[in-house]
Amino acid sequence: MMGLTFINALVFGVQGNTLRALGKDTPLNQFLAGSAAGAIQCIICCPMELAKTRMQLQGTGEYKQKTKNYKNSLDCLIKIYQKEGLRGINRGMVSTFIRETPSFGFYFLTYDCMTRYLGCEAEDSYVIPKLLFSGGMSGIVSWLSTYPMDVIKSRLQADGVGGVTQYKGIMDCVRKSYHEEGWRVFTRGLTSTLLRAFPVNAATFATVTVFLMYMRSDDNIPECEPDLVIHQPSNLQT
Repeated sequence: MMGLTFINALVFGVQGNTLRALGKDTPLNQFLAGSAAGAIQCIICCPMELAKTRMQLQGTGEYKQKTKNYKNSLDCLIKIYQKEGLRGINRGMVSTFIRETPSFGFYFLTYDCMTRYLGCEAEDSYVIPKLLFSGGMSGIVSWLSTYPMDVIKSRLQADGVGGVTQYKGIMDCVRKSYHEEGWRVFTRGLTSTLLRAFPVNAATFATVTVFLMYMRSDDNIPECEPDLVIHQPSNLQT
């Protein structure tokens, strides 16, 4: 939970600062700023998801053992590092980067377009439902845009746990997965992911936006520091 909180803080911080650096609040810049945020957070996201994948695999299926190798996520990462070094800790980094970069671009672009289309304004009595809907749809579009790569990333990070390495790389994983299980393998688990994505991202975006609306309200902006007004993550004006 703490890790996800830190990642969200990093993502919104990088996206907001990148957008300000780009200058204009345009759809293209929203996509570029979101992509930059997605790329940066891979440094933290990849090891975290590697640990989660390894923790979920131990004691199940072909990886079933009498004793568990890892006590928790931190212990998992430490043991992976001791055995495989930095390369092991960053297993799946390229596929994570390919997934996260465009995914977060579409994430912020969709939210910006949705809030503009729905006319989300601070004085609107329906602003909260609109923000929730916009955030939820952003999460869905984000996952739909790169879900097949998430499947590949998960398989690469799980590869070799049982002692046998199946894949030489991303393309080899794609070819073998398709050959053995067909195209449906790339959408396996998509429905449950989307069902989870809507409420989670609805709450995330609505919370961040309402907080920023409050922080940049007239009562909370120091008169001597007008440049502290934050215009992200949405186009809401107060």
